[in-house]
Amino acid sequence: MEVNAIESGESRISRLNATVAVSVAILSTVMGIAKIKDDNIVQAMQQAQADRVDHWNYYQARNLREEIARATVAQLRLQAADRPPQQRAEWQAEIDRYEKLAADQAQKKGDVLRQSQQDQKNYDALNFRDDQFDLADAGISVAIALLAVASLTQAWWLYGLAMVPGLFGSFMAIAGLAGWQVHPQTLAGWLS
Repeated sequence: MEVNAIESGESRISRLNATVAVSVAILSTVMGIAKIKDDNIVQAMQQAQADRVDHWNYYQARNLREEIARATVAQLRLQAADRPPQQRAEWQAEIDRYEKLAADQAQKKGDVLRQSQQDQKNYDALNFRDDQFDLADAGISVAIALLAVASLTQAWWLYGLAMVPGLFGSFMAIAGLAGWQVHPQTLAGWLS
């Protein structure tokens, strides 16, 4: 009878260890796949941020060019007023040229501003997905740590507890991979 109790205890330990091992393997695989996608998203976020900064700088340059052209128009108008009527045509040609330049810069400035705003939207959308993968990574990491302790202590209840963050992390990884609009805003806010 004592031999059966020892075998039963060893069988229970072996079953928990095997369950933990399979769970760790599955969670690690999910985390590895999610990490690849997360790294690609981070690269895209960096590109979107660089594009936004570039477009914002272009906007500022266009704004400066427009202001200089408008100031030049004002100066030319003041100077043309003092000229004899026969010379004003030459001055008016320059005024027209700088007015056209100012209008052109204003139009291009608007285009670049819209591009910069779109870059920010792209960044925000990517950041949403990045948060999903960050939460997946955190949940699965906590689960693996708890699974290690469950294996050491041979506590099935701890295995069950470990599955809570493990399933949450796996769900967030799948949501990120599938492009689902699932985002625990409060939790992401605490962690950011």
